[in-house]
Amino acid sequence: MVALEIIAGTWDFYLERETAAAIGKFDGLHVGHRRLIEEIMSKKNDGLETCVFTFDPPPSVFFGTSDGGELTTREEKRILFERMGVDILIEFPLTDSTAAMEPEVFVEEVLAKRMNVRFLAAGEDVSFGKGGRGDALLLGKMAPDNGFELSIVEKVCVGGSAVSSTRIRRQVEAGNMEEAARMLGMSYMLYGQVGQGKKLGREIGFPTVNVIPEQNKLLPPRGVYFSRVRCGEKTYRAISNVGYKPTVTNERVMGVESYLYDFNREAYGEWIEVYLLSFSRPERQFENLEALRAQLVEDIAAGAVYEEESL
Repeated sequence: MVALEIIAGTWDFYLERETAAAIGKFDGLHVGHRRLIEEIMSKKNDGLETCVFTFDPPPSVFFGTSDGGELTTREEKRILFERMGVDILIEFPLTDSTAAMEPEVFVEEVLAKRMNVRFLAAGEDVSFGKGGRGDALLLGKMAPDNGFELSIVEKVCVGGSAVSSTRIRRQVEAGNMEEAARMLGMSYMLYGQVGQGKKLGREIGFPTVNVIPEQNKLLPPRGVYFSRVRCGEKTYRAISNVGYKPTVTNERVMGVESYLYDFNREAYGEWIEVYLLSFSRPERQFENLEALRAQLVEDIAAGAVYEEESL
């Protein structure tokens, strides 16, 4: 896998190689976004470098219109774009000055000149430039004079309606992880570094790995989920608790604690990916550690049944 080249925090860049680029918000990297990536990947055979252009912070955050936490954080996007085979990721700084850029200037200065775009893929609701006046119609008018071919990709429908980050966000907030996965094209992902817990899981016979998600990451309802955990180059079957762990601590810090089947080594300090497949039960407080242990036995058994039924 070729390493992803990341250009972040600056708009003072010039790409020497001609590029096939996709432009978008990429919140959630859902099936609609994946269609854009497929478009540019098909141009690799023409000798073009593949490039993804997105804004940082996301426009909804910058303009204060966000309707919830992020479906995919900056680090998660970087991981996924690299796995998709994208060559270059541009995290264009969204500031007062860049937000005020005239859309015509954006096309000429950024897309044509700095990014050396020869093929551009965008969604039909693409928006850029001052007042969001840049759109698919403007791109169509300006593409020929600026030396690039344009592909406007229609929205992808799942369940009879167009996929959107808002739709996915509502499913995650409701704990409907299967529905979220249908629109994402993958199970819902949480990325974080394994931290030092109180080791109570090990004490009661069920060692776990603990991560604290980024503060801006959208989390589903508190509870236990059937999951997968990628640690190193291997992916393990798991059950994960999203919540505060009320039985063992009074600290109100949201975390994700996972028990991995067939895992028997230390992972402190490692960066892992937790994929939430299906909601199992709500988080609740137990009378003591023995009651918690008994419930964990049931949870692990339920996870094994879930695996068998999923095969």
